[in-house]
Amino acid sequence: MRSLLAAAALLLCAVFLSGCRDASAQAGAKSAPVAAASDLPTTTVKRGDVRFTVSARGELQGSNSEMLVAPMTGARELIITFLRQPGELVEPGAEVVRFDTTDQEFTLAEAEADVAEAQQQVIQAEADAAAKEEETKALLLTARSDLKLAELEARKNPLLAAIVARQNTLAVEAARDRLHQLEQDLSNRQATARAAIRIQEAARNKAQVKAETARKNIDSMTLKAKSGGYVNIQQNTNGNFMFWGMQLPVFKTGDTARAGMAVAQIPDLHSWEVRAKIAELDRGHLADGQTADISLIALPGQKFPGRIKNIGGTNGPPWERKFECVFALSQPVPELRPGMSARILVTTQVLKDALWIPSQALFESDGRSFVYLHSNGSFSPKDVKLVRRSESQVVVEGLSAGQLIALTSPDQISRKKDGTSSNGAMKALKGS
Repeated sequence: MRSLLAAAALLLCAVFLSGCRDASAQAGAKSAPVAAASDLPTTTVKRGDVRFTVSARGELQGSNSEMLVAPMTGARELIITFLRQPGELVEPGAEVVRFDTTDQEFTLAEAEADVAEAQQQVIQAEADAAAKEEETKALLLTARSDLKLAELEARKNPLLAAIVARQNTLAVEAARDRLHQLEQDLSNRQATARAAIRIQEAARNKAQVKAETARKNIDSMTLKAKSGGYVNIQQNTNGNFMFWGMQLPVFKTGDTARAGMAVAQIPDLHSWEVRAKIAELDRGHLADGQTADISLIALPGQKFPGRIKNIGGTNGPPWERKFECVFALSQPVPELRPGMSARILVTTQVLKDALWIPSQALFESDGRSFVYLHSNGSFSPKDVKLVRRSESQVVVEGLSAGQLIALTSPDQISRKKDGTSSNGAMKALKGS
């Protein structure tokens, strides 16, 4: 029990001493010198032009790329039976991707058979209509002859008995009614025949459309390059198992693709661009049209001028927000290939004849910005005004060129010498 109380007391003393030392260090940062010059890494305040840049890494792509996508054929998935090798050079009109057309060929054969059958049905309907029309015309001719004969017999009525005359009159009326009925039947039969022919023609047209659709589907299942270039095979996202950070494989022969999926890309060899993801912090320093220096890892020693073509929206998780930026590449060379990794450097501002120091030489505490300035053989804190900061340089005011400053805090050197850090207190506690 006494050993536990002693250990606790020793720990409280260590914490108290550390707090006192930090308080004295802060007080010293405001007034007194704190370390000798020979104990610290130092640098001098420099005057000159300071260049502020935004750097990023991106991927080279064709600007006016031709994207070859799986066609809309009504099938759920399409099987790739032929696919060019990645990076293979193709000429305009060359086949790049071919899908399995077995189902569409079967559909085409069925549709062509339906077309032939429908054509025969149309011929039969036309023949039946013509036969019925001829039959109706013959009956119509007979009815006209009967009417003519009845009218001739009716002319004898003044010379005949009343009952016979009445019979002749009734015969004329009956013949006239029959002729009128046949004329109406002819019109109705013609309309019925035309309707039957149109029904068969509609069935034939339906089969023809089905056959034409199958032919178009078969043609569309062979993807050809409209312009010459290098084939860039796309990633296959048609998988059932994926996880965060997984590297997706590219398409290959035998894979299946859904309608609308990009299978291959033919980039324009005369127009290139680089797409990069840049941290949201740098968005305010970039604008459309800004120039950039682009270098490709695969082509060391070569730099290509570029400019910002488009700045996209910001996305990503709250702790890593980024936006997409597209750079247009100028002065392309034949060695460029899609997918090459690129380094991008954008100069956002150049301050002429400015005082600057390394970023690690600037310290901040309680809203103050200060450096440790060498004076009378030791380093003392000196307040400065921060103008602008980059990753490696800080532009300040309140110093003179050539002045010696410390690159690290003198308090840390003093604590290391005294061995009074918190780690030392814990070691002392363990030793007791």
